[in-house]
Amino acid sequence: MSKIENAIVDMYERLPVPFGLVRFGVAPDHPEVKNCQDKFTEVATSPGFNYIGNIDVGKDLHLSLLTPHYDAILFAYGASKDRTLGVPGEATLSGIFSARAFVGWYNGLPEYAHLSPDLSVGEEAVILGQGNVALDVARTLLSDVDRLRTTDMTEHALEALSKSRIRRVRVVGRRGPLQASFTIKEVRELFNLRSVGFHPIDPSLLPPASTKLTRTPKRLTQLLSKGSLNSLSTSEKSWSLDFLLAPTSFNASTKFSDRLSSITFSRTALQGLDPFDPSARVVATHEKLSLPASVAFRSIGYKSEPITGMEELGIPFDKGLGIIPNDPYGRIMSSSLAPGDMAVAHIPGMYCAGWVKRGPTGVIASTMEDAFSTAEIISKDWGEKALFLNGSTISNGKSAGGWDSLKEEAERRGLKRVDWNGWEAIDMAEKQKGIKKGKEREKFSTVIDMLEVLG
Repeated sequence: MSKIENAIVDMYERLPVPFGLVRFGVAPDHPEVKNCQDKFTEVATSPGFNYIGNIDVGKDLHLSLLTPHYDAILFAYGASKDRTLGVPGEATLSGIFSARAFVGWYNGLPEYAHLSPDLSVGEEAVILGQGNVALDVARTLLSDVDRLRTTDMTEHALEALSKSRIRRVRVVGRRGPLQASFTIKEVRELFNLRSVGFHPIDPSLLPPASTKLTRTPKRLTQLLSKGSLNSLSTSEKSWSLDFLLAPTSFNASTKFSDRLSSITFSRTALQGLDPFDPSARVVATHEKLSLPASVAFRSIGYKSEPITGMEELGIPFDKGLGIIPNDPYGRIMSSSLAPGDMAVAHIPGMYCAGWVKRGPTGVIASTMEDAFSTAEIISKDWGEKALFLNGSTISNGKSAGGWDSLKEEAERRGLKRVDWNGWEAIDMAEKQKGIKKGKEREKFSTVIDMLEVLG
């Protein structure tokens, strides 16, 4: 809006509330990460911006209904599908959850409001994956629940955590410490948890002090070598980082045939001359190991899915990578439109940003930078008189109607659009509920409850 004069931006969101990953994915005890909402709010209150919440594009409104009324469409809808392991027991035993579902549950994501993980059935938890989300889950399980009561974690999650019997958490990865994707900050937070001990890492898995490392791997090695100051013998709970283990099966209890009791792993070995190379790969060995687990969390990544209607509009989607094919700037590319000997060409007016553009990697700050980059290229293309949707360009004076042209159809379908004023009313109601409980807010975790605020 700042680069194109009189530009109007309509943002569609399937839920009544905005902020996506910031609201539903950021750990409740990391409120500072959510400060980017202030910038989002500044943009949303601009005269050229329209928030169109509670409208699920592809389901409530078909994509083909939108395209005639816009000069450009930017897809920035993230990754909603979990990667799975595909091993025996994963889909049949109770007590196995995706980390995404668990995080969504305690953050009030309506999709997982009824997840109800039972954390009282045993003392052993295993988290598969060693990224920051995995450590978020570990920290939540190990934290004193009273520490979490002042955050915006939902009351139903606090209730379940207060009844938790989990005392031992293992965070398991296929590769070694130098290949893990967690950050120093996340590990340090776990080391600093009160009354939580850490099981030391086998020194042979860490590079010797004489090894030449760049700054970040060196700091990580020092931190992991030092471990936690809390004594294991006096700690109420404990955790470990377990490396070089690949899950091969989830196993049922002998007492309850439908309930998780343990996980079997194949030990792996790092390949190559340098086992401390961050890109080193592993191979499976014949050695097996079983670890007890009353509950398990799968945190091995996400994938985006195509929106219904993309294919018929000629918008490609790479289901293997879980992205919309694009050039380095976010222009959506298609082989079917390529002239002559060109392999691919830009679909006029179609762009993407974020995880659906480059895959589910990076943090919120890097995703914001990615969005800025795509916005810059849209502005550049418009200024250079490139072709947009419906043949529009900066020079031909065609005007797209946007949401104003779609409102009547949405109303005819019985859709209830939530605008920014509606979100502010929901926001205020959540904060008022939170004050009564001594916290910043108490989120509504169902769409029905959100809409009831608006009457």
